[in-house]
Amino acid sequence: MSDLLVIVPSRGRPSNIAALHNAWESTAAGVADLLVAADEDDPTLKGYQQVCKARQIELTVGPRLRMCPTLSKIAVERAPHHFALGFMGDDHRPRTRGWDRRYVNELHDLGTGIVYGDDLLQHDRLPTQVAMTSDIVQALGWMAPAGLKHLWVDNVWKDLGQAIGRLRYLPDVVVEHMHYLNGKAAEDDRYQEVNNSAAAEADRLAYAAWLEHDMPSDVAKLKALL
Repeated sequence: MSDLLVIVPSRGRPSNIAALHNAWESTAAGVADLLVAADEDDPTLKGYQQVCKARQIELTVGPRLRMCPTLSKIAVERAPHHFALGFMGDDHRPRTRGWDRRYVNELHDLGTGIVYGDDLLQHDRLPTQVAMTSDIVQALGWMAPAGLKHLWVDNVWKDLGQAIGRLRYLPDVVVEHMHYLNGKAAEDDRYQEVNNSAAAEADRLAYAAWLEHDMPSDVAKLKALL
């Protein structure tokens, strides 16, 4: 097993996985594994199967839960088997050679903690891609809190890391976010589904509820690890 498992939930974009893997292969130092999570009802599932088989990428297929619940389910299952767990969207592209070793080294230095690089969109403001020690996921029982579907999870990661004093931003590690908001991707139906006003507001309210009701106890669980 690798030190770091990076989980990429994806739907409707098998070509993005191929592009992500190209960037991964040209930059990774070999201490991280890539896992793609696809939905069993995805009309493009065959494309995922073909891309992952050809490139020897681990693919898991399950019921459609949406991004955050899928990420949490897999993270909890795999946490006992890896020192650290990471998240990237299918629109992230690692650009810095050895980014994975850097993440792992920084996490070993922290012992328990969260690291992220520069996505060239949010920079230090939000960890739109992230890696964290697996003990965090095991202590919380999730990688994204219940109620969130897609947005605001990066705020949760930043809040938790800051609250326990174990958040590290690496400005020299670039994991580029090829997002439509910075003109690096087309605004397809996947973006429209998760960024429309109703979906965004639902996730904002779920985040606000976590912040008010659950964050204090979650922070206490993580402080017990230190």
